[in-house]
Amino acid sequence: MAEGATVAGRGRLERLSPWVLLAAAGAAWTTSFLGGFQFDDFRAVVGDPRVQSLGAWWRSMPGIRPLLKLSYAANHASGLGLAGFHAVNLAAHGAAALLAFALLRRLEARLGAARGERAGAAALLGALIFALHPVQVEAVTYVSGRSASLSGALALGSALAFVAGRDAGRPALHRVVSPLLLAASLCVKEVAVVLPAALLLLERARKGPAPWREALRATAPHWAVAVAAAAAMLAAAPYRAMAERSLALRPPLANLLTQAEASAWLAGQLVRLDRLNADPALPAVAAPTARSIAALAAVAAGAAAGAALLRRKPAAAAGALWFLLWLAPQGWVLPRPEPASERQLYLAILGPAWALGRWVAGRGRGAAPRLAAGLALAAGLGAATARRSLVYVDEVTFWSDVVRKAPGSARAHANLGHALALACRRAEAEASLALALALDPGQFRAAANLRLLREGALPDRGAPCAPAAPDPRR
Repeated sequence: MAEGATVAGRGRLERLSPWVLLAAAGAAWTTSFLGGFQFDDFRAVVGDPRVQSLGAWWRSMPGIRPLLKLSYAANHASGLGLAGFHAVNLAAHGAAALLAFALLRRLEARLGAARGERAGAAALLGALIFALHPVQVEAVTYVSGRSASLSGALALGSALAFVAGRDAGRPALHRVVSPLLLAASLCVKEVAVVLPAALLLLERARKGPAPWREALRATAPHWAVAVAAAAAMLAAAPYRAMAERSLALRPPLANLLTQAEASAWLAGQLVRLDRLNADPALPAVAAPTARSIAALAAVAAGAAAGAALLRRKPAAAAGALWFLLWLAPQGWVLPRPEPASERQLYLAILGPAWALGRWVAGRGRGAAPRLAAGLALAAGLGAATARRSLVYVDEVTFWSDVVRKAPGSARAHANLGHALALACRRAEAEASLALALALDPGQFRAAANLRLLREGALPDRGAPCAPAAPDPRR
């Protein structure tokens, strides 16, 4: 009877888990619909003529990130306005969360935990952390963040098809469906090029890991897709121009040190929820410092420890290596103008989330309190996400939050000044633009906007401001 009750309880957990995940995500992300267009949205979504209609999109092809742009064009064609954009972003994230849960459940089975009563709980907690962590706000509430969430959902679909096909002996899944989903993910965002390496990692993170030769043979179609995508990018003039600009940003050693510090900052974002910053404007590291060398050593030590422990502690090691793998193409290979942004963590966070979910749901003494703590953590993350989305309600609120967390960022003050000018708050706008120039006299946009503001030529979006009252001192 006890064993039957346990099996029945496990069955209920399996059936209810997707609904629990969707309900929790729906509650946490409701406030994302209050977000307005921000920053890159005006360039890539609102003002880009190539995405204003399906016909405009078609005429602009071939082009970069075609599926991402198609999704924007479909949103414009729907006539649902800003709410439609948010709905698609949230749908992509919901799909990613469900796929993350299914993938983690499969990985638990690979580790021999298929019959363990905590296996489903570990997968659910890992997926809840992935779905509810406020670091995901940039990829979900920020309309332009769709590149991360949509590409991430397709990449997770590819990973799940690969693992399911391999484990169930269904070659069509891992040889055809999975590579096609990888190709679709690459048509949204180029970072998916790392997926073949991630699949190799999943082949090794299991009881009785597949030999390297077998794992490479199994992932061969994915490597072929990645190589073909890289060749297509090199053949495209826009990508070549982007690569040239990227390589000119900083030399290899400086970029290595810069990205090491950026990776340390991103790791800190997972735990310091009070410091979440959508535009940290981290400085580039021009020469070795104690801090940058320590960060680089920490990254190297993490990678080495993960590789060494992959056979003995496959889940923990795979979680750490998954995190580092998904950060690798986002600045380590080609320098980025901004070394770090929260959306870089979109898929990377799944590794630590799984490791934490396994620990919380683990068997043994203290399992029940840990499970209760895990559910409390998920609830707290959801509440933090609901609050964090409100930062995106308008441009003034968005840049005010950035300035509060990065008071020395000239760009943040310049953008806040522009947002205040658009909101017809002239005095505050002038003060913010002047402070941006004091912090960085080379802020040419701040200088231009300050001149336009004083000439009465701002704002340039929305209704014009009322004429300013004459200054009695003049």
